[in-house]
Amino acid sequence: MTPTPVGFTFADLPSNLVDTTMASSIARFSLSPVAMAAVLAFATAAQAQTTTLQPVTITGRGDPVIDVGGWGDVPLSKSPFQASVLSREQMRDLGVQRLADVTRVDPAVSDAYNTEGYWDYLTIRGFVLDNRYNYRRDGLPINAETSIPLANKDSVEIFKGTSGLQAGTAAPGGLANFVVKRPTNDALRTVSLEWRQAGTVRGAVDISQRFGESNAFGVRVNAALEHLDPRVNEAKGNAQLLSVAGDWRIAPDSLLEAEIETSHRSQPSVPGFSLLGGSVPAPVDPRINLNNQPWSLPVVFDGTTASVRFTQRLNADWRVVAHAATQRLTTDDRIAFPYGCGAEGNFDRYCSDGTFDLYDYRSENEKRTTDALQVALNGKLDTGGIAHTLSAGVLRSQFKARFQQQAFNYVGSGNVQGTAVTPADPSLTADSTNRDETSTELFVRDAIKLNPMTTVWLGLRHTHLSRSSVDTSGNSGPSYSQGINTPGIALSHEYAGGQVAYASWGQAVESLVTPGLPAYGTQAGQPLKALKSRQIEIGFKGRFDEGTWNLAWFDIDKPEATDTGTAYFVDGSRRHRGIEANAAWQHDRWIVQGGAQFLHARREGSQDATVNGQRPTNVPAATLKLQARHDLQAVRGLSLQGDFVAESDRTLLPTDGSLRIPGWARIDASLRYAQPTSAGLINWRVGIDNLLDRRAWRESPYQFGHVYLFPLAARTIRVGLELAL
Repeated sequence: MTPTPVGFTFADLPSNLVDTTMASSIARFSLSPVAMAAVLAFATAAQAQTTTLQPVTITGRGDPVIDVGGWGDVPLSKSPFQASVLSREQMRDLGVQRLADVTRVDPAVSDAYNTEGYWDYLTIRGFVLDNRYNYRRDGLPINAETSIPLANKDSVEIFKGTSGLQAGTAAPGGLANFVVKRPTNDALRTVSLEWRQAGTVRGAVDISQRFGESNAFGVRVNAALEHLDPRVNEAKGNAQLLSVAGDWRIAPDSLLEAEIETSHRSQPSVPGFSLLGGSVPAPVDPRINLNNQPWSLPVVFDGTTASVRFTQRLNADWRVVAHAATQRLTTDDRIAFPYGCGAEGNFDRYCSDGTFDLYDYRSENEKRTTDALQVALNGKLDTGGIAHTLSAGVLRSQFKARFQQQAFNYVGSGNVQGTAVTPADPSLTADSTNRDETSTELFVRDAIKLNPMTTVWLGLRHTHLSRSSVDTSGNSGPSYSQGINTPGIALSHEYAGGQVAYASWGQAVESLVTPGLPAYGTQAGQPLKALKSRQIEIGFKGRFDEGTWNLAWFDIDKPEATDTGTAYFVDGSRRHRGIEANAAWQHDRWIVQGGAQFLHARREGSQDATVNGQRPTNVPAATLKLQARHDLQAVRGLSLQGDFVAESDRTLLPTDGSLRIPGWARIDASLRYAQPTSAGLINWRVGIDNLLDRRAWRESPYQFGHVYLFPLAARTIRVGLELAL
């Protein structure tokens, strides 16, 4: 089997290796009433009469189906879009522990304010994904303003480009979808243990079993326990996960699935560095943590997510799927936060002498809930000799955010050496904003096969939004409703033995509202016209004797909004035009895969002439990512892998492109040894990230009206073993 370039990742290859995860104990978990009800419903179903649905054997494949793409069972190689998949085996080999780690394998994906101890941000094609709207879990919307555990995830899918057909409101870069592990057909027992510099220890278990008549019932349990001690000072913490997934093959044409996960993570976060006056400082020791006051408290993430999915096959061509999910998040967000230099009148950078204003920030007991229900009908039909692959449905989702008052109090000056000590001030002095949102989305998609080689892809999603807010003092904020249509169209043609060329046009939409403050006059609280981004993409995908390749050119135009403090209006756009290329090659004992993206991103059409022509901040113009794996013939079971990541420079300020951080490159190396034993298969893994201990600024996000600089992590050694019983 030859690998398929699913973005910049190794293809899933048939293997007798099984999943990794183990934990000795899990404590302090509580289940929401809705989540508990989902588990009880499945348990009750398991008591009922079993049926004779035959098991379906799933083996490794090099041409996956991307669920988040929205086109059903169409494989990625035939789909009119670009996407990538990071499988569970790849995550184990690369030492992936969090969402931010996926930036090392796809050239279109990069960092966007990723730091230890906080939730992760991704940039795709130069646009930062919105953590409230651009993330999915098994295809349903979730809130990613939390730490999302990966121990119970089968894969992470990255959809690239505008997503008007796949999502309601979302930033235009793309979507990230977490695919949950489900019961396997064969019994699975996996135990794993990992140590990582400086002293992080992680244990996990992954157990799957089928039972009942004709193996009609299946259950899978994942548990993980971590002591966190990374190569950053003052950042020790802990994390736990417990998840259970089950299914019941009610009848040959009926399948019920349910799952629940509950997780906890507690760890101090690590703030960024910044400009020192008007200069870009040399890269610092990445082990320094500026959040190191005696009163610094950890950020705490607690989350429970559960879902139930029922699939009914109506006949050989049609099926209906009902899928419901609920997510309950609780967060204590706390940090000794460096922000600006009042002494020099600069509030977007640190002082020239390396000092900065330090604030005691605390926002505790934040509550975020997301509920979603989707019902979809999928099928095929012929009309006058023309084949249609149809999908239609409705998605209803509801989001609520409830907060307490916040502390954001000046407590003195810090310094970039991390040696200053200041008093605490936890006084609750600032209001927060409680938010409610309800979304109803109707969608229809049709892949029309005009002939065996040519397909027209048509789709339309209608979204009706209702949003409202009120601050913690009881003052009402903006409240509005909005209806939005997002069509999409593509044309694909197969040629020369399965090679595919396609062209597509699509949209993404964002809904913004003017702040409800008196300074905005009659505009206060009023929504802007829906900001519709549009994308044109031309792509090619193909295979050769021992590999695969793809190439895409895209042009995304995103309207931008400007807030002057007294007016809020659409003010020109951001134009991102780029080329992305990927290839994978497998020969004998070698697998080599690589990808590159070249991006021309500019600000256009603004009333502020100083920003026109500027490159957006924190967006590299060129990215190169390579991976190579070799199975040694001399030592059976031993594989060596090398990874290379390089990114060009990034700008720091929206109005001055001359201030930049230099480009950088990093090499990672790892090995895996598969050792058969009488107890089972043991996989030993050793990896060194940032092998040469390169010092560089990794990214430069302009966030909260402030320039931040995050260094490359120091060289880190990791050692793990995995026992498949």
